Amino acid sequence: MSWEARLKIATETAEALSYLHSAASPPIIHRDVKLTNILLDENYNAKVSDFGASRLVPSNKEQVTTLVQGTLGYLDPEYFHSSQLTEKSDVYSFGVVLIELLTGLKAVSFERPEHERNLSLYFVSVMKEERLLDIVDGRVLNDKNIEQLKEVATLARRCVRLKGEERPTMKEVVSELQGLRAIETFMEKTRFTCGRDWILAS
Repeated sequence: MSWEARLKIATETAEALSYLHSAASPPIIHRDVKLTNILLDENYNAKVSDFGASRLVPSNKEQVTTLVQGTLGYLDPEYFHSSQLTEKSDVYSFGVVLIELLTGLKAVSFERPEHERNLSLYFVSVMKEERLLDIVDGRVLNDKNIEQLKEVATLARRCVRLKGEERPTMKEVVSELQGLRAIETFMEKTRFTCGRDWILAS
């Protein structure tokens, strides 16, 4: 799958979650955001599915106290320890999805060395060591998109911060991803125009 398709999936998933958090009445926390709950059609249009674990947020509250539920590898550690569910729990899980799209690796794998089994923890350590390109999926890495990959990686790292208050909102995530896609579209048009002009000139 191309990087453009992966970025499209990430953006459309973020848009859906942002709608649940900000536009739905009452707001909805999905609580089980993961790659297998993102359905794709033949054009890579993304739809968030499986609302079996979701929770409605009363209008006078920002969090819900509930029994911890979610999927290993995607589960917000703050929610796990406190049982306080907020929209930032979905942000954490979405961050893990972003990391999967960047790396092509599973959120959890016991086939990997112990320090690499939990993808989000491994990703954060790699980012701290400034070794991002060592973990990015080689199938999407090229000279033209390195800066964009770095931008998405930085966003993903913010999403999986341990403290929910330090994570962006899904609305902020959408804004950043849409901006990156707009730049990608502009660059594609520029490359096409330059190529066409070169052919006509020759």
